[in-house]
Amino acid sequence: MAVTTPSRWWAPDVHADRRPFLLARNRVQAALRAYLAGDDFIEVDTPALQISPGNETHLHAFKTELIGSDGVARDYYLHTSPEFACKKLLSAGEKRIFTFAHVYRNRETSPTHQPEFTMLEWYRVAEAYEALMEDCGRMLSLAAEAGGTTTFAYRGMSCDPFAEPERLSVAEAFSRHAGIDLLATIAMDGETDRDELAARASAAGIRIAEDDTWSDIFSRILVEKVEPELGEGRATILCEYPAAEAALARRSPQDGRVSDRFELYACGVELANAFGELTDPVEQRRRFEMEMVEKQRIYGETYPLDEDFLSALAIMPEASGAALGFDRLAMLASGARRIDQVMWAPVVWGA
Repeated sequence: MAVTTPSRWWAPDVHADRRPFLLARNRVQAALRAYLAGDDFIEVDTPALQISPGNETHLHAFKTELIGSDGVARDYYLHTSPEFACKKLLSAGEKRIFTFAHVYRNRETSPTHQPEFTMLEWYRVAEAYEALMEDCGRMLSLAAEAGGTTTFAYRGMSCDPFAEPERLSVAEAFSRHAGIDLLATIAMDGETDRDELAARASAAGIRIAEDDTWSDIFSRILVEKVEPELGEGRATILCEYPAAEAALARRSPQDGRVSDRFELYACGVELANAFGELTDPVEQRRRFEMEMVEKQRIYGETYPLDEDFLSALAIMPEASGAALGFDRLAMLASGARRIDQVMWAPVVWGA
């Protein structure tokens, strides 16, 4: 459905059908807010307008202008995540924070995507990112209780939200679901071998284009072979992402080929993305610049770097942080079929 098609989510009969999902959403949000507050987290509020919306290759932002009292227009963006502002607050001295932030991503509309959605983001200073795995497991069970269900179900898959999530490394997942030895294509310094991965992917039946990068091939294998198998029976925590696929995460001290990053899946749906946060501003700048070179190559555009963020990163303490797609979790917990059904006033209806 085109985004310009008139929306009728406000029609009384449509709203009546959606209202049970919306009330479940509110209960889930209240449960997660209470859980975090009970663990000494402080709720913070972050601005949507930012100098930089984020510097990841495949994230697309909405651009606008900020006109000052001097009449001069300056480019600003709606944030794709509250991450930069949250990390500045960590640099300021906060220890445990969370926010339910409306975030904005262009080119994203589907039953599990909206151009404006709610992200729950939380951070723990001086705590290992494994603590975030425990948070995720607890949040699944709390969401199920609040939604009044014992099982998450979506597109023919089911998941027990009360079962302890499976922890599976990306390398193990590639081996299990695609028959590919991923680490054989990554050097100990994190450098990747595009041709080696292309050969292994082709042997596994994955279509490869001549101009595909290592990252392109990795993403295609993940989407086609791995993600559809994750979160069946119980949730999956997919961890130890390749260093090349973790622009804001620190390298694993045990293996330089991978990073302290995990994603949470239930019923094949990606719910959360978490990092042991990178706090080296020089390395962060290098990664951002590399991402923007790739963005220019693929999409013909780039986003500016937030110099204020890079300055704050220099004094940011060691921390771990996670971002959870709250609408997706509410969808699974309420039994809705699309995330617009759990949004009180969705931008796009019926996608």
